[in-house]
Amino acid sequence: MTVAAATALESLWRAAALPADALQHATLTGADPVLPSSFAVGGAAQVSFAAAALAAAEIGQLRNGLRQRVRVDMRHAALECCGRFTIDGVAPQIWDKLAGLYACKTGWVRLHTNFAHHRDGVLRLLGLPEGAQTERAAVEATLANWDAAAFEQAATDAGMVVAALRSFAEWDAHPQSAAIAAQPLVAIERIGDAPPLTLPTLPQSSRPLNGVRVLDLTRILAGPFCGRTLAACGADVMLVNSPNLPNIEAIVDTSRGKLSAWCDLRTAAGRDALRGVLREADIFVQGYRPGALAGLGFAPDAVAQARPGIVMVSLSAYGETGPWAGKRGFDSLVQTATGFNQAEARAVGAAQPRALPMQILDMASGALMAFGAQAALWRQQREGGSWHVRVSLARTGLWLRELGRVADGFKSPAADFAEVMETSASGWGELSAVRPAAEFSHTPAGYVRPAMPPGSHPLAWPAR
Repeated sequence: MTVAAATALESLWRAAALPADALQHATLTGADPVLPSSFAVGGAAQVSFAAAALAAAEIGQLRNGLRQRVRVDMRHAALECCGRFTIDGVAPQIWDKLAGLYACKTGWVRLHTNFAHHRDGVLRLLGLPEGAQTERAAVEATLANWDAAAFEQAATDAGMVVAALRSFAEWDAHPQSAAIAAQPLVAIERIGDAPPLTLPTLPQSSRPLNGVRVLDLTRILAGPFCGRTLAACGADVMLVNSPNLPNIEAIVDTSRGKLSAWCDLRTAAGRDALRGVLREADIFVQGYRPGALAGLGFAPDAVAQARPGIVMVSLSAYGETGPWAGKRGFDSLVQTATGFNQAEARAVGAAQPRALPMQILDMASGALMAFGAQAALWRQQREGGSWHVRVSLARTGLWLRELGRVADGFKSPAADFAEVMETSASGWGELSAVRPAAEFSHTPAGYVRPAMPPGSHPLAWPAR
């Protein structure tokens, strides 16, 4: 039995202390299953997207008095979470050949090897040749001699990204699970005093976030999706990449609507340049591991001091407290570590662990980040203050469990992307990708700026 989408949205909305009367302006259509899963993945997508869109509508109403209705179809939201896109008609290779699940002597582990340094670190730990020439069969043979929990710990100690498979019962007994359960789904905390930074008044023909400036210091899926969600509502989102760090193919899709600039935070000049644009930002989104950005001089209190009135949004894999607070993680790994892969396998009667049908922890977390950012911005406009919003993949996973299980969830209809795709120019070629699932009654969501490669724009804001 799943939690009704409207009930889940109301719970999110009230927890953020937003006006209850806004809820009557949201329309949610469709029902799970929309993709093959025993979990309410469609509901998680729909509710998180609707919360973000409704919060944007509230900010718009604050700026121009126009009360917009918001509509989100569950199937469309779920398909947007799949991250389907092509460049010049060609779908990119998303996963490295070594990424995925492996049987160990006892248990299973999942490797995340999409970045070369993560791949080579794991191969080094296994005593195998580093580089793309190593084949999956060699990794399978070597891991067959390991205990899954022991390899997870060895990889963690080496700074690699690996997760051992757990059941829900095993995860619930883990000390990090208790730390996660004690955290709100979307934590919104006032961290400093500042006057209200009144946003410019908008004509009613403008999208609700027009002129809102967002610094996006994220790289993988959840954080970039947060920025893209805000861009679709009109925000000026500046994606800030390091020239020294790799990216994944999905950057093509998640860069829609954004400016894209280089900044090397390892240098004093780079940190000073970031502070320069920070002083004119409204929202600062970051996906560094807990404590990592603080080491570069951008802890929440330092950001609030540099820009009083800022809304800072932080993403982590496993939260900011508990023994795994600093642990690296991605959606696929969190699914494995926290019980979803085993639960899905049991639901379908399979012996091998089974992943959820999309990176729902990433995508729902990204939408929840956008929701929290806008809820804090709404409060900043009314009462002032600097704010810190925190979301974690593992806490989003707990929320997905709380939404309940779907009977006959693997009998969903086949996914049909044709009706939800749109085509646009990009800096990589002709981009075909899923258009935004959130619909506004007066100002359609969409991307004014084309997706562009990192460094295509200067580290400077356009005029409001």
